[in-house]
Amino acid sequence: MSRLRENWRIVLLVVLIVASAVSLFAPAVGAGGGGANATNGTDATDTSAQNESGLTNLRYGLELSGGTRVRAPLVGLTAEEVPVAANNSTNVTNTLTERLGIPPTDIQIRQRGQRSADVEVFAENVSQQEFARALRAAGVQASPDDIREGVTDETIGTAVDVLDSKVSQAGLSGATVQTVQSGQQTYIQVEVPNANRSEVLDLIGDRGQVRLVAHFPTRQNGSTVYRNETVLTQEELASIGTVQTERGQPRVPITLTDGAAEPFARSMERFGFTQNPSSCRYQQNPEDAGYCLYTVTDGEVVYGAGVRASLAQDFASGAFARDPSFVITASNVSEANQLQIDLQAGALPTELDIEDEGTTQFILPSLGDRFKLYSLLTGIVAVLAVSLVVYIRYREARIALPMIVTAFSEVFLLLGFAAAIGYPLDLSVIAGFIAVIGTGVDDLIIIADEVLQQGETSTRKMFRRRFRKAFWPIAAAAGTLIVAMAPLSVLSLGDLQGFAIVTIVGVLIGILVTRPAYGDVLRSLMTR
Repeated sequence: MSRLRENWRIVLLVVLIVASAVSLFAPAVGAGGGGANATNGTDATDTSAQNESGLTNLRYGLELSGGTRVRAPLVGLTAEEVPVAANNSTNVTNTLTERLGIPPTDIQIRQRGQRSADVEVFAENVSQQEFARALRAAGVQASPDDIREGVTDETIGTAVDVLDSKVSQAGLSGATVQTVQSGQQTYIQVEVPNANRSEVLDLIGDRGQVRLVAHFPTRQNGSTVYRNETVLTQEELASIGTVQTERGQPRVPITLTDGAAEPFARSMERFGFTQNPSSCRYQQNPEDAGYCLYTVTDGEVVYGAGVRASLAQDFASGAFARDPSFVITASNVSEANQLQIDLQAGALPTELDIEDEGTTQFILPSLGDRFKLYSLLTGIVAVLAVSLVVYIRYREARIALPMIVTAFSEVFLLLGFAAAIGYPLDLSVIAGFIAVIGTGVDDLIIIADEVLQQGETSTRKMFRRRFRKAFWPIAAAAGTLIVAMAPLSVLSLGDLQGFAIVTIVGVLIGILVTRPAYGDVLRSLMTR
């Protein structure tokens, strides 16, 4: 028992190695193989299909599995901290809508105090000069110099959340959504392994604003004209069900919020739908459609359907307010699935500027497999090179072998850590693993040289003194490395972030676990 207490660091290392093995190989334990959801703030999805290696629970990023990467900024202009009083925001919105010819949904005013606000316009065809003129027309003193390209951090955060939800709802395994900084511009980067470019662009290329619009005839100046009135928006939906098919017609069940149910029923009654149920002719004659409830996505009518007699009766009797549920129909299953995703994820505040400033990249799965093979070969070469150098340096198996085993136990622990949290491996992460091997062996050589090259180590007291002398400079260097890498691990710098995270975790494992355990091994071998 005293032997175990004395070598508790070795015991801890063994326990962590066993835990890493469980995380890597046990079914439904690692995030890569268990279907757990994980996000980067950003990392989102069921990863049950992402068990690429077959034998392990590791997840692979885009570069090692193939797939599509889309990187683009959000469309918009922002007038920062212009003088807009809190009680004047509605007037400013109305004026901008009129002057710029855009809908109110393309305008966002974020108060930064009682007398100032950030005003955003989400439209591609509006220049900074036009925006400034429209603000001055609304009584806001602003010049083109007060307006910058891009949107606010709050808008970017909302867009990331919506895109994260979209790829999650679509079941795209291993997808990640994150922000990437390049100069003064902030880009949103979406990576979807094992998906082609068109599939990803169809999912994220549009805002996904869904409205239900009542389309009905009315008499005006002795003739019949049609009116369109928005009767429901996404914010008024309490829940969205899964796609169903009835008589070959795909549909999405929805339930309204308590506050939206009664106004919706009153509107449908006022517009004549209760008196004219099942009278929609949209499929036969869109120009003279009758009484139709349009499903409108991003300003485009995707389907038109009438109101069933039973639902019209519920509108009139008030029963609908007590159970505000009905279905939205679609033309086909694919359209219904996209409609369900848009309703559940919500609408993007603005579009991604993919065409003008964005980039898309598709990596063939076969190329990802090749990268995976080359990464494995690189790791094997690193193992052989380190082992050879250590053997040449010491020429003694009892020193070299524990050093090599300890160094590569760090890599095994890192792999277990990555599997446990579902962190996707890509080329930058592999580079971090190789850096961890190098720095780990460097530190172990320093420890061995300090202990062995100052004469015989006959007592444990003498060993501990020499070990501490070697360990504290290593710990100080590790602290310096962590401080240097910390900004890279939190800033949105793309691949550098993965490299920094792996390096920091590897250094912490080394300082807290493997270096002390190696010291215990050396003490057992070199002292009596």
